[in-house]
Amino acid sequence: MQRTPGTPLNDPAPTGTAATPEPADLPSAGSLSSPPTEPVVVGAPTTAAAASSGDSAAEGTGAAGGGRGDAALDKPAAGHAGLGATSSSGADVAADGGEAGGGRSWKWTVVFGGVGLVVLFLDQLTKALALAHLTPGEPVNVVGSLLKFNLIRNSGAAFSLGAGYTPYISAVQILVAVGVIYLSRKLGSAGWAVAFGLLFGGAVGNILDRIFREPSPFHGHVVDFLQTPHWAIFNVADMAVTSAAVLLVIQTLRGIKLDGTREHHK
Repeated sequence: MQRTPGTPLNDPAPTGTAATPEPADLPSAGSLSSPPTEPVVVGAPTTAAAASSGDSAAEGTGAAGGGRGDAALDKPAAGHAGLGATSSSGADVAADGGEAGGGRSWKWTVVFGGVGLVVLFLDQLTKALALAHLTPGEPVNVVGSLLKFNLIRNSGAAFSLGAGYTPYISAVQILVAVGVIYLSRKLGSAGWAVAFGLLFGGAVGNILDRIFREPSPFHGHVVDFLQTPHWAIFNVADMAVTSAAVLLVIQTLRGIKLDGTREHHK
């Protein structure tokens, strides 16, 4: 039989059948052709355990980082909420006639000074007119019996009270005027500014009468000429002082402080 080139003589392999490699035994697994295995250290975590621990640590770090991120994201929101609350309270104070957040404002000082000067001017003007056109003891009806012009000279306090204590009343009114000027530095509310202006203008109007009118300085008599039924004769300064007292009571009952802030009752 003639041998075909490339065909083994004694161990022919069947055509179409692939040789199945045998599994390597333990000695061959540690041969040079196999990759070296790492030494096992007693007490060290296995690769799977280390990977699991690494994943857990990464998750913990991520959670902590996420918490910090959420807190950082929440800070601007809290800031915006705080700003919104401040703006809301500021709007409430402004609606009540006060400054947002309270504090001194030059515009309220200007209001105080303007109201005071207007009251003082009207008081002195009307007194001059009353002295020029009215005769003591001869009342003139203006609105029937509801309002009369009746000129008198008052040596006492408002509404003819405290006659005979003119020097003491003058000293008290001067102290009131000085105190109003001092406290006006803290004005932060329109209501308080107007009330202080009325009080200042009325006090100074009567002080000028006591200092410069007859019979002598600090013993001068105040000019009164307005009369209504069942009421003492008064003047514009008395009206201003009374209006100031009413307005101050209203501001206090509303809980609005001198600086414009509002008291919150629990």
